[in-house]
Amino acid sequence: MALGKLQKVLISDSLDPCCREILQASGLRVQEKPGLSKEELLREIRDCDGLIVRSATKVTADVLEAAERLQVVGRAGTGVDNVDVEAATRKGVLVMNTPTGNSLSAAELTCGMILSLARQIPQAAASMKEGKWDRKKYMGMELNGKTLGVLGLGRIGREVATRMQAFGMKTIGYDPIIPPETSATFGVEQLPLEQIWPRCDFITVHTPLLPSTTGLLNDSTFAKCRRGVQVVNCARGGIVDEGALLRALQSGQCGGAALDVFTQEPPKDRDLVNHPNVICCPHLGASTREAQSRCGKEIAMQIVDMATGKGLAGIVNGQALSKAFAPQTKPWIALARALGTVLRTVGKQAEGSMQVCTLGTPLQEAGSYLMPAVTAGMLAGGRQKEVTLVNALLLAQEAGLKVATTHRDVAPEPDSSAGLLQVSLQGTPHQIAGTVQGSTPVLRELNGATFKQPAPLAGPILIYRAKASELSALSTLAGLLGKVGVQLQSYHSSSTVAGEQWNVIGLSAPLPDLGELKSRVTEVFQLHL
Repeated sequence: MALGKLQKVLISDSLDPCCREILQASGLRVQEKPGLSKEELLREIRDCDGLIVRSATKVTADVLEAAERLQVVGRAGTGVDNVDVEAATRKGVLVMNTPTGNSLSAAELTCGMILSLARQIPQAAASMKEGKWDRKKYMGMELNGKTLGVLGLGRIGREVATRMQAFGMKTIGYDPIIPPETSATFGVEQLPLEQIWPRCDFITVHTPLLPSTTGLLNDSTFAKCRRGVQVVNCARGGIVDEGALLRALQSGQCGGAALDVFTQEPPKDRDLVNHPNVICCPHLGASTREAQSRCGKEIAMQIVDMATGKGLAGIVNGQALSKAFAPQTKPWIALARALGTVLRTVGKQAEGSMQVCTLGTPLQEAGSYLMPAVTAGMLAGGRQKEVTLVNALLLAQEAGLKVATTHRDVAPEPDSSAGLLQVSLQGTPHQIAGTVQGSTPVLRELNGATFKQPAPLAGPILIYRAKASELSALSTLAGLLGKVGVQLQSYHSSSTVAGEQWNVIGLSAPLPDLGELKSRVTEVFQLHL
């Protein structure tokens, strides 16, 4: 991977002290500067390898562009609305979050909101503080027997559902990803949205803010709901159309709303906030001591694990990388990058269509991380500044390189037990294949020529193609090595194809000049893998 060593991390939002302590204990230098202006952030981020934020810091494209050394943005929380993930991906910067850190706190707040709506607790408390005793005004409802619609059945949604079931509520829900049989195990019957709207007494949303979820509750869907439906949004502002919600409240179609989040925070338009049937909080979903400690601890440990090469967790934009840290996959990542680099050099192009094929049962699930690794090798040294597993596929698309992956369960001997990786440029004769022996990436085949003894693909290597009968190339190479004091580490030659052989030589250091050798061979090139 093209990720370097993490040395300095900036914490730009207020976090539990344990976050700083964990990072410093691992040997990282930490700057903790919450409340920076954008101009201050642009200055501070220039020499930082990592950035940790909550929701206040906006990690925009220009912030990422100013961060010359940045490798990772850690969001101590779930949502990454304040991070330009696409810009981070293009720059090769990892974005990670802590999806479990505040789940319980957000779920408990949601349950509190439902209870508050049912019994008008905040309004009654405010009335008491005004010296009133309005017992009749604040007539509530029991939750027992009522139907709760849960839109989004991830960690928070399921925690809300199971807790409200304890109050005797019937829970129905919708999630395009969670299978109905899975949600049935925690007591939620999944239904199409069109069937959910008219059945619910309460609706709570727990989805990310996406184009498909923006305005999920709108004028049209409110019209399909039961009159007097109660709505809760402790997820993201914008999932509930605020204008539509206000109109539904004014008409009585919506009986009450509890909002912890808003499209604009803090909200400048106070009509919703001031409505008598609306309960509001200033985005307190994760604002518990336990959640803040948990999120701070989790994001610090994730960054330490990344810095030490132990592993990756909570990756938002480079899921392939999460497997790249596993000891058994690291050599395969190195092989994939090496094959991509050799293929680009031999094929003299990094566009068109590339086919990545994994062969053998051990590589059945490997395509997801080997495809971006091969692509990174193909693009390395091109127009792009730096290609990593994070941005390789995006940059390939922009460079006009189409990448596809396939898998076959059976690999040819002698690689049936380990597996084989093949890469080809479609419409050209250029194809390459390799495997891993022990922990060493090795070359098996190049443009139809096979290596009976696989050639290691690591460190400085020299590759040349020459007539099989031409022996002067090797003696010329020996003379070159002697002149500059470079040692020959390994030598492997391929089978003969059309009277020519490929030769792969491992060197102790690159050769400064290949002029003498070029006249003796068909083609030659050096790489550092």
